[in-house]
Amino acid sequence: MTGTEAPSTFRLAYVPGATPGKWVRIWNERLPDVSLSLLPVAAAEASDVLRDGGADAGIVRLPVDRTVFSAIPLYTETTVVVVPKDHLITAADEVTVEDLADEVVLHPLDDVLGWERPPGEPAFERPATTADAVELVAAGIGVLAVPQSLARLHHRKDLTYRPLVDAPRSGVALSWPEDAHTDLVEDFIGIVRGRTVNSTRGRTQPETGPNDRRGAEASRKPAAKQSSRSGTAKGASQGGAKGGGKGGTKGSGKGTAQSARRGKPRRRS
Repeated sequence: MTGTEAPSTFRLAYVPGATPGKWVRIWNERLPDVSLSLLPVAAAEASDVLRDGGADAGIVRLPVDRTVFSAIPLYTETTVVVVPKDHLITAADEVTVEDLADEVVLHPLDDVLGWERPPGEPAFERPATTADAVELVAAGIGVLAVPQSLARLHHRKDLTYRPLVDAPRSGVALSWPEDAHTDLVEDFIGIVRGRTVNSTRGRTQPETGPNDRRGAEASRKPAAKQSSRSGTAKGASQGGAKGGGKGGTKGSGKGTAQSARRGKPRRRS
């Protein structure tokens, strides 16, 4: 970050299904003077938004172009198949791709699973969006495989879903342009990674170089040595004071008498 004045807003893009609310709350608690602006973007547009400077960072779907962006993987979603509530698939707790062989499986243009070949029978036409595909499922046209968060996002009372155990899965990551790793980006990284306010990796803690560390250690050593000597002297002083008191005199006399008795030869009868 150049300049002496930090920006008053941090812009965070996020794709459908992502839920940044928890991190936003922590941000507002830790950096109340810097507002966090949320920018919803389509999964396919997230990279362009970040590259063009429309957002400082984004919660995006993997993969990302690692020659342009840095990324911290956050989690990988379960893939589910969305079906009408009266569909035969609902009789099972989970299904496989093979179970969809005879089904019309909708494959929207904004699909994020990256199928090499979608399962089942293809629909006559690909829906433009996942939302459109969900409408077709409700109309009984076919079924739809999506990350679980998208099934929840487009929830309808007449639809349900089941885990699709052997399907591709979608990973979600925090990403930002490599050449735009700002202090505010680092702050958000710390929140996402669960760092505390006093974490040594937070930017609020000044970095300490090797020379600074050596200087700090050198300044502490004489103090520690002096403290050790002071402790020894203090202990000796306290011991001497106790020995010079009532208990010390009694103990000293007893020890001398015992030594004298041990050293005195016994008289033969």
